[in-house]
Amino acid sequence: MKRAIALMLLIGVLGMMLTGCTTPQGALPQSGQPEAAGPKRVVYLINGALGDNAFYDSGQAGIDALAAEYGVETRTIEANFDAGKYEPSLQAAVNYADVIFVISYGFEDQLKAIADKNPDKIFVNIDTVVQNDANTITSVDFIEEESAYLAGVVAGMLTTDASVPNINPDKIVGVVGGDVDPVVNAFIYAYEKGAQSVDPEMRVEKKSLGGAWDDAAKGKQAALQLYDQKADVVFQVAAAAGIGVLQAAAERGLYAIGVDTNQNDLEPGFVVASDIKDVGKAIQEVYKSIVDGSYQPGAVLQYGLASGGVDLVTAAQVKVLPDAIEAKVAELRQQIIDGTLKIDLYDGSDVWQ
Repeated sequence: MKRAIALMLLIGVLGMMLTGCTTPQGALPQSGQPEAAGPKRVVYLINGALGDNAFYDSGQAGIDALAAEYGVETRTIEANFDAGKYEPSLQAAVNYADVIFVISYGFEDQLKAIADKNPDKIFVNIDTVVQNDANTITSVDFIEEESAYLAGVVAGMLTTDASVPNINPDKIVGVVGGDVDPVVNAFIYAYEKGAQSVDPEMRVEKKSLGGAWDDAAKGKQAALQLYDQKADVVFQVAAAAGIGVLQAAAERGLYAIGVDTNQNDLEPGFVVASDIKDVGKAIQEVYKSIVDGSYQPGAVLQYGLASGGVDLVTAAQVKVLPDAIEAKVAELRQQIIDGTLKIDLYDGSDVWQ
């Protein structure tokens, strides 16, 4: 009898201990964040570096949102444009994470190879289409032509509006690109078409930084050269180097168009619009699909004006654009979303001529 009572007491104590170790449904873990329903570890691997206030930082905002919303562990790996770091960074990402969001400019082949070797990992390539033999890499493809066309319309209308301070009579606008690559080329292709839709005689002068994405001094120098060539509006498609373009606009009392994030208030009164590419939003939406089970490996996901993946924003602390230009942008944006205005996609032509 004593043994039976002792056994019952022991079972009761064990039951209490097990009950105490169970987290009630809906309760938060000790971190205070909700448990992730999907993968627990996420890496953001970029060929460049954070701090550009543009493309890479937009992606980091999305990664930070995942940590806040799902309680996942995240790491960001910055390759700093060092080709020697690309393959080791990929391997480090695979060793740590379940999901790898990667901006793979310059190491697409290494990405394909490591994705084929690791079919259990989820790879999401951002801003270009990369397809491996196993067809496991999902690509986020932004339709940057739609927003860049609107940027061109703004530049074209602004440079022909004599009511705006310091606008000269020449039909010339400019653009600074971080490098000669298909994505930058697509921006320039559509920007030129947008500007020339305002006036077919519009000239678009171009400067490439030859891959110096993180050199703001070079960006500023290129923009000053364009202003010297009579451009009074310069579009920057140059990541961190593009901050120098905005500085040049303020220095000359002229105008610039930002890129990737809303840069309109970085140099108040001189950045008239920003061509948004919402990398962070894309990251959040793709991760949500992983959690809810709708994710499809190998898919190509397109983000344009209709989805909110790209846009042109004109709101600013110091208003520069006349109401007529803002109204025209709003009209054309809606036409693109509705499909009544079709924007030509980049055709591979040499936009630097």
